[in-house]
Amino acid sequence: MPPVLQMTPRFHAIETPEAAAIVMGSSGEVVTYQQLEDRSIRFARALRDRGLHSGDHVAILMENNRSFLEIAWAAQRSGLYYTAINRHLRPDEVQYVLDDCGAVALVASESMADVVRDLNLTRIRAKISGAGDLMGFERYDDILARTSAEPLEDEREGREMLYSSGTTGRPKGIRKPLSGAVFGDPSSAPVQIAKGMLEHSSSGKVVYLSPAPLYHGSPLVFSMSWQRAGATVVVMETFDPRRALQLIEQYRVTDAQFVPTMFVRMLRLPAQDRTSHDLSSLRNVVHSAAPCPIAVKRQMLDWWGPIINEYYSGTEDVGATTITAEEWLRYPGSVGRPMQPCHIAGENGDELPVGEAGVVFFEGGRPFEYHNDAEKTASVENAAGWRTLGDMGYLNEEGYLFLTDRQAHMIISGGVNIYPQETENILAGHPSVADVAVIGVPDDEMGEAVKAVVQLIDPTLANDLLESELMAYCRRELATYKCPRSIDFVDALPRDPNGKLYKRRLREHYWDGRDSLIV
Repeated sequence: MPPVLQMTPRFHAIETPEAAAIVMGSSGEVVTYQQLEDRSIRFARALRDRGLHSGDHVAILMENNRSFLEIAWAAQRSGLYYTAINRHLRPDEVQYVLDDCGAVALVASESMADVVRDLNLTRIRAKISGAGDLMGFERYDDILARTSAEPLEDEREGREMLYSSGTTGRPKGIRKPLSGAVFGDPSSAPVQIAKGMLEHSSSGKVVYLSPAPLYHGSPLVFSMSWQRAGATVVVMETFDPRRALQLIEQYRVTDAQFVPTMFVRMLRLPAQDRTSHDLSSLRNVVHSAAPCPIAVKRQMLDWWGPIINEYYSGTEDVGATTITAEEWLRYPGSVGRPMQPCHIAGENGDELPVGEAGVVFFEGGRPFEYHNDAEKTASVENAAGWRTLGDMGYLNEEGYLFLTDRQAHMIISGGVNIYPQETENILAGHPSVADVAVIGVPDDEMGEAVKAVVQLIDPTLANDLLESELMAYCRRELATYKCPRSIDFVDALPRDPNGKLYKRRLREHYWDGRDSLIV
C-alpha cells in the first residue's frame, strides 16, 4: 500500500470517508471521499492495464459531470499528463489537440458523439465513455466494476497539460515537467500550488462552488486543490446566475471563483432574485481570467461586501499577483501586488520607471514549455531571464500592478500605439452597454482606425444617435485618439463559455480579403 500523505483524496477517504467530495449542482449527485478514492484508484489501474505509464497522455472531452474529477484524479495519481479539451471545439480543432498532445487514451461522453464521430482515433489505444454510450468506446462504470481497487504501487504525481484558447491562432499546449514525486509529496509542484492557493483562501470547513467549465485551467486546478484540502466541491453543469445563488444558499458555500461575465449576469437579475437568497455563508470569492470593469466590481462589492478578491496569473505559471477587496478599494482597477519580482519593460527591453506602461515581466516562476513550439517558448523570456504572459501594464508607487492590455491586442493608428482595454473599460460603464470590444480596423490613411463593437442591454436602442452618444461619452473620459471613430452594434460578442473574448474572430470580419490580419 502506498503511503498515506495528507494532500491527497486518500487521506480524506480515511479521515472523513462519508464527507462529500463532489456535489453536482443540478442533479444533486454526491461523490464521497471514499468513492472518489475508490473510483480514481480503479480507473488509474484500468489505464495502466491498457498500457499507459508515467509520462503518457490522456485526453478528456466531456461536459461537467460527476466522473470528470474522478478521471482527472486517476491521471493525477498515475504520473500521467491529462488534457481537458474545450467541448465547444469543432472536430478538426479537437483532432489537432489530440494529435498535438500525443494522447493515447481518450475519455469522452455521449454528448460529444457528433464530434467523436468525425475524429481519427487510430492512434488512441484506450477509448472510454465517461458518461453514457459511445460506439466503439468502453463504458467507464463497466471498467470500474471489473477493475481492482488496489492502488498502484508506484503512484506518482501527474500534471494537467491544458491548451491556450486559441484566440490568436492555433492553441498551444502548456507543458510542465513531471518531477517523478510520490503522489502527495509535499515538495511536488501540484501540492505546492495547492498550498499556495489555500494560504490566500478562507479557513475552516470549506464548500467551494465551481461554476465554470472544468476544461479550463483555473476551475480544474482550483477544484482539485480544494479536494486536496478535503473541501466539498459543488460543480455546476453549466452556469446559470439564479442557480448559482440558489446553490450558495442551499449548500452554505464558503468559497467560489467567478469570471467577470458571471458577475455581470448575476447583477442583471431582477432585484427580487438578488435579494431573496441567503449568501451570508460566503467568506472568500475570487475572480480572474478576464479584466473586470471597475463599475461591475464596485456593484459586486456593494452587494456581497469586501469578500471579493482577485488574482492575476496564467496557466504558464510564470508569475502572479493578488489583491484583496480592501486593497482594491484603495487602488481601483489594480490586479494586485506581485508575489515575486516584477518588471515593466519598454520596446527596447529596458526597464521602465514607475507609472509608465510597458510589457509585464516576472522573475522566477515554474518551468514550462509550449508543447512542440520551441520558438514560442523562447519568445516569452527576455535577455535578463524574465518571462511574460504578453500583457501590458504599469506599477504604481506602492508596487500595485495595473494592466492596460495585451501586446497582441494593440492597435497602431497613425503610428500611435493604442491599448483597447482602457477604451473598453470606459464604454462598459455606459448604462446601455452589456458587452464591448474595441479593435483596429483597416484605414487607408491611418493604417488602423479604432472601432467599438457593442452589445446593448436593449438591442432595440441601436441607432445613429446612440452611436454618437457613446463616442461622446468616451471622449469625456479619454484622449480622442483612444476613442472609437465608429461603432457597430451586434447581438452578441464571440466569447467562450468562460467569458474569454475571441478578438481574432471579431477582427477577421473587418479584415476579410486583406493580405494580412493585424493581431
